[in-house]
Parts: sequence; structure tokens; C-alpha cells
Amino acid sequence: MTPASTTASIPPAPRAGDEHAVPHDAFRALMGSHPSGVAVVTTADARGTPYGFTCTALCSVSLDPPQLLVCAAAGGSTLPVLAARGAFTVNLLHGSGRRAAQAFAGPAAERFTTVPWRPGHLTGLPVLPQDSHATAECRVARTVPAGDHTIVIGEVLHTETHVPPAEAAPLLYGMRRYASWPVRPGRTVPSVSPAP
Repeated sequence: MTPASTTASIPPAPRAGDEHAVPHDAFRALMGSHPSGVAVVTTADARGTPYGFTCTALCSVSLDPPQLLVCAAAGGSTLPVLAARGAFTVNLLHGSGRRAAQAFAGPAAERFTTVPWRPGHLTGLPVLPQDSHATAECRVARTVPAGDHTIVIGEVLHTETHVPPAEAAPLLYGMRRYASWPVRPGRTVPSVSPAP
């Protein structure tokens, strides 16, 4: 007998404009069930005023050239400044960096007054050395509008490790709570093979 999976027909993909999108609550529940690493993305305007936001939509894009992407809210205060500056810094938070994650997800006026920062070595943009285990200073390579967010692709120009991951586990967010990557004393962080 032939398995049903080999004889079932696949329906055509929905077209743009078709009323097949899932409700917002269902989409939030889906993505919220998948924990992500937490970062704070920072930049500054021409006068040196710092801007930033908490980001869980972050991933690598390319090794050659080294590129990553972050997703920024289209209506947020940081995106236009980041685009005008043409550069940004990604601060990868460790487990004790929850205060930074919460501060940069809150009112803009409190973000840089409650979290210690210093200028980055290459771009001069804000680095959060006490709350991040590593940072990447980036040049904006491309921006792509995507719904209510904008995908920002950055070419990584400089990286810096503040605390080895084995000593300060990365911060995660999922299922409406923060957690740290489990690392046992005396052991290194488990290696993960890159996706094909």
C-alpha cells in the first residue's frame, strides 16, 4: 500500500491579499513559544544623543562578508536615527543583563540613564559592557521594509568579548519570561553547528 503522504496533493500557496493570515494573538503565541537570544541595539544621532531598543529578532546572514540582521519597529524612535547614522551596535546580553533588556524595552528617556555604557572603539556608538557578553559594531548595508518592522542588515566591522560565555550565559526570552542558557560550572557553552 502506498503511504498517504506520497499521494496527497499540495494546495497552491496563498497569494498576496488572500485572507489567510492568522490572528495577531495566534502569531504572538507561536513566536513567543520559541525562545530567542536577547540583544540591545544602539546608535546615536549627529549630536551624539544615544538611541536604542531591546531586540530578539536577530540572526547571522552571511560569513563573507560578515553580516547580521536585526528587526526594528518601523514606528520606533531608533530606526530613523539608525538609518541616518548608517551604523549601529548590537549588544548581546548575558543572564545578568536583564535590567538592560527591561530598560530598553521601556520608556526612551530612561534607557541610557539606568544602564552604564561607553562609546564603542570603532564607531563610538553605545556599548553596554556590564550587561553584554559581546558586542558587534556594524555598518548599515541595507534596509528592507517588512510589515510593521524594518529589517536592517549590518556588515560587522568590529567585535568585542566582555565576558566569556562560559562565565556569563547568554540571556534568552520566550514564553513571556527571561531565562539564561544553562551552563554548568567548569564547562564550556555547548557548540551548535551552523544551519546548512
